[in-house]
Amino acid sequence: MVKAGYRLLFLGGLLSWLCLASPATSELQRLQHRVKPDGSLSFLVVGDWGREGNYNQSEVASQMGVIGEKLDINFVISTGDNFYDCGLTGEDDPAFFKSFTDIYTAPSLQKPWYNVLGNHDYRGDVEAQLSPVLKEKHSKWVCFRSFILNAEIAEFFFVDTTPFVNEYFTDPRQYNYDWKGVEPRDEYLFNLVKDVDSALKASSAKWKIVVGHHTIKSAGQHGVTVELEKQLLPILEANDVDLYVNGHDHCLQHITSTDSDIQFITSGGGSQAWRGKISSWKPEEMKFYYDGQGFLSVNMTGDRADLVFYDVFGQVLHKWSISKQLHDAA
Repeated sequence: MVKAGYRLLFLGGLLSWLCLASPATSELQRLQHRVKPDGSLSFLVVGDWGREGNYNQSEVASQMGVIGEKLDINFVISTGDNFYDCGLTGEDDPAFFKSFTDIYTAPSLQKPWYNVLGNHDYRGDVEAQLSPVLKEKHSKWVCFRSFILNAEIAEFFFVDTTPFVNEYFTDPRQYNYDWKGVEPRDEYLFNLVKDVDSALKASSAKWKIVVGHHTIKSAGQHGVTVELEKQLLPILEANDVDLYVNGHDHCLQHITSTDSDIQFITSGGGSQAWRGKISSWKPEEMKFYYDGQGFLSVNMTGDRADLVFYDVFGQVLHKWSISKQLHDAA
């Protein structure tokens, strides 16, 4: 398609520039997670949750525990905004216990939590969330800026999306963002784009899933993140990514693409939701939208992925399957 062609040209030019202008960078942090004995993989996805149990966070957590046990999940993915309103103040911030360890207490949720950072996390002490001290406090906590999780049949590429957004630098309003480890911003972003593209190209996994906090396609309050649409989306399209999973908009939604096979999944209903915050979207792309609290489950084999959205009561809201053999979504 013409639109896709322009994106590929843009991508080629961008990466050529990066190769010439950017210093060499180390590869992204790589982690490993084994599949189940039958070769399958199950996990939950929740985002925008850390409110000390308020705004139905505790109720969502309870239902996550029920579904987590039913599916015998391998792990949980958090799509960011882990601690409201302004991240953690430090490694000893009691919010870590009040919003995380004291809330997600179900036995089935005592599995690794693979986390990305959201914009609210950047309003606090970012390095506190990245610190190994938190993992010592609770072994299930796993958080890096950007990293790769190799789960045998699937590879997950966790991308630090907050530094892409211009507004946080040009108009931060009353907030102070913690940019330690990010500045100089241009170099950070160029190296991140380059590393993600290289990792996706090198991946031989049957499934490629990219996780970030910010939306690429969304009919929610925040809508499309234009910086990611321009800088990250061409890479996803060029490297046959199956799913882009995000939070940021406090809703649950499933959007397809007319330009590629990518499924765009928002799971940002971990606590406070924004009732009535929905914009018009192409009906041929919008498969599901729910402006309430909830979460997502994914069960995968080598050739099939079953995805289900649940509400705060554990009721199924939307489900669909993707077949690698048919390259289509049902």
